[in-house]
Amino acid sequence: MVQRRTTPRTTAPMLIDSLDFSELHALRDDGDWDSAAAHLIDSAKRLEDAGAEGLVICANSMHKDFAQIADAAAIPILHAADCIGKRASESENSRIALIGRRNVMTESFFRERIVAHGVDLMAPVMSDVEEIDTIIYKELMAGKVSRNAERALKTIITQKEQAGATAIILACTELELIVDIDANVLPIFDSARIHCEAAVEWILEEQ
Repeated sequence: MVQRRTTPRTTAPMLIDSLDFSELHALRDDGDWDSAAAHLIDSAKRLEDAGAEGLVICANSMHKDFAQIADAAAIPILHAADCIGKRASESENSRIALIGRRNVMTESFFRERIVAHGVDLMAPVMSDVEEIDTIIYKELMAGKVSRNAERALKTIITQKEQAGATAIILACTELELIVDIDANVLPIFDSARIHCEAAVEWILEEQ
């Protein structure tokens, strides 16, 4: 994206701290999330000390700890839900369904940031929540991509359309493995792509 906006030889100036996901994937209670927040705060401080001028958390579910991380960091953080909410609010879609990890679909930390931009989010269907979270957690995060999972997501998205959805927010990067974001029954707001585009705008504004 940076190259398309500048020159073919230009690359994005980035510092990346890749965390060990095995320490973060099975978060169950408040104690686990406090531990996760500590991991991300340490990461934010490492990046800040290394010269980063802004932060992007590249996992939507980890935005649950956003407030703690933002309080601990002296540099701004680009919130994925704000980027998604802004993009969705600029479209002509009246009712939008959110698909992602369980906490992203059901808890307020992500949904409320999107709704604050004037987006009408449909309430989650708990049977869908269970099925999608299981596919993400047990299959996609382990590198397994199956036709059954592809069919399951296609069915769920079709059911969302039948229930009145005019678009889908795909709020989990792994779901791109089984959902064709460019050829679907409904328009797809791809959270990873939108977050990246916002980060590029941020980078180029600072230069």
